Amino acid sequence: MTDTPLGFDTLQIHAGTEPDPATGARQVPIYQTTAYAFRDADHAAKLFNLQEVGYIYSRLTNPTVAALQNRITALEGGAGGVCCSSGHAAQIMALFPLMGPGLNIVASTRAYGGTLTQFSQTFKRFGWSATFVDFDDLDAVKVAIDDNTRAIFCETIANPGGYITDLDAIAEIADGAGIPLIVDNTTATPYLCKPFEHGATLVVHSTTKYLTGNGTVTGGAVIDSGKFDWSQNDKFPSLSQPEPAYHGLNFHDTFGALAFTFHGIAIGLRDLGMTMNPQGAHYTLMGIETLSLRMEKHVANAGKVARWLEKDHRVEAVTWAGLDSSPYKDREARICPKGAGALFTVSLKSGYEGCIKLVEGLKLFSHVANLGDARSLIIHPASTTHRQLDADQLVAAGAAPNLVRLSIGIEDADDLIADLDQAIV
Repeated sequence: MTDTPLGFDTLQIHAGTEPDPATGARQVPIYQTTAYAFRDADHAAKLFNLQEVGYIYSRLTNPTVAALQNRITALEGGAGGVCCSSGHAAQIMALFPLMGPGLNIVASTRAYGGTLTQFSQTFKRFGWSATFVDFDDLDAVKVAIDDNTRAIFCETIANPGGYITDLDAIAEIADGAGIPLIVDNTTATPYLCKPFEHGATLVVHSTTKYLTGNGTVTGGAVIDSGKFDWSQNDKFPSLSQPEPAYHGLNFHDTFGALAFTFHGIAIGLRDLGMTMNPQGAHYTLMGIETLSLRMEKHVANAGKVARWLEKDHRVEAVTWAGLDSSPYKDREARICPKGAGALFTVSLKSGYEGCIKLVEGLKLFSHVANLGDARSLIIHPASTTHRQLDADQLVAAGAAPNLVRLSIGIEDADDLIADLDQAIV
């Protein structure tokens, strides 16, 4: 395109895409194909030996999905990326090259309920484990790291509470331990925060949410900063030692800054098969074209709704980090300078039953298990997304029984306030 660095609004439309060389199509075509013809036997052999980059089979690579990978990578300022079937798949893909039986990660207690379950329950089937810590307690994070720890994991803007993580402080701890920091940037998006600028090694996304923005498809992405030295110690043999499946190829020696990305495709997608379909990638590419416009409206609406809720006598607390009363207000300017996102919780004085009446009484808000849609959404985490947690875990995760999670959309904010006003008891 140009040698001059491009702005975010330009990248979200142009990054990773050029007119189709075969037809001149300006929008990225949906390459609905499973396989690709090789030029000859030598070409096929080089592709399978990772000696040449190209397309083999759509479980591994697909031109439509590749365009999306390149666009998200550009927006995050990374070296490379891999797209997959969901945000949960992205978390497995991110950890797969790093982990093994008996190894663990240190994860924030403030995380999506499904993530907490995946880490605490499903990981056990792989022989992995997770230690959950309040990431506001930096000493506790340090203490939780041991010789078997292979990563630190957190969310930029934590789901459901909208808390902003001090990424700079956590990255410093990860660097000191010689392990990567993995940041889920789903709720912030690269428009509000670029975790690599704060020391993150890997960024994961549920592209289902704000990146697509219209509630149509599920997807995930893992983006690598390309800055981590996988050979600095012996903790990451999948990346720093010979790989038997590729005749002893060493990913880090061979691919350098792209080692993690190539491993994610050549090993991760090959063996786990968590493939994103090309039509889903196409929908997400179209959604990203308006990301900055939507996020500005999301944040503006969230601020107006949160400030109104904070003053309502029926409300006990509001967790939007952009409020002057929020303990995370100082992090907004430093971590998310364009705004604190549009996801937060509201605690009602009417308790659990009041939350149930609220979700059932709303007319504009949709009661769904999703976030980041153009539409405003609501859910009661204690009875849905976080219902598998016990009472103490609910509080630690920011999902107490008397609160609801709001995902503020891009409608007229006054209409959203009126809807909440008539439904809160």
